[in-house]
Amino acid sequence: MTVVVDEVKSPGAVRSDAATLVVRAGAGDQGAWSRLVDHYARLVWAVTRSFRLSDSDAADVSQMVWLRLLEHINRVDPERVGAWLVVTTRRECLRVLAFRKRVLLTYEATAFEDVAGDQPEPDADLLAGERADDVRRALESLPDRWQQLLGMLMADPPAPYAEISATIGIPIGSIGPIRGRCLEKLRLLLAS
Repeated sequence: MTVVVDEVKSPGAVRSDAATLVVRAGAGDQGAWSRLVDHYARLVWAVTRSFRLSDSDAADVSQMVWLRLLEHINRVDPERVGAWLVVTTRRECLRVLAFRKRVLLTYEATAFEDVAGDQPEPDADLLAGERADDVRRALESLPDRWQQLLGMLMADPPAPYAEISATIGIPIGSIGPIRGRCLEKLRLLLAS
């Protein structure tokens, strides 16, 4: 290890080459930055490979680590830059691995056809039919005017308020409040 006297610290203070490179890179010296990256590139790469990342993920992590160092270079202890790089690289690797757990890539279009979670429950159609019957009965118990209003609002596409007003004979400003009362009554009927 080569030792140099650093002009930034107090006279007589001694720094390693790497620490000097960090200080100079923090001051904007592009050459120092390049030498710093060259000095620690193998360390960063070794840490990414220890996580068994693919080459592309390892390269992404490496780029992210150097970006993080650039962002924080004036806050990193120059004497501990190696340790900082190791910790930051590990964190980035863990972030990539966590993301990969959420994403499953497949080349086969039929890969998920037999997965149980993708299939509807055996009685789902029966339950949906019963629920539709319950809603229909609850709708039929509402006053005719409310049934007509909800029918026009639930049509595809819904009827404009002006048309609803003219057909049913209620003011446009009353359609929303009446709809709210209708739906609340339906909720009560379906809950019972």
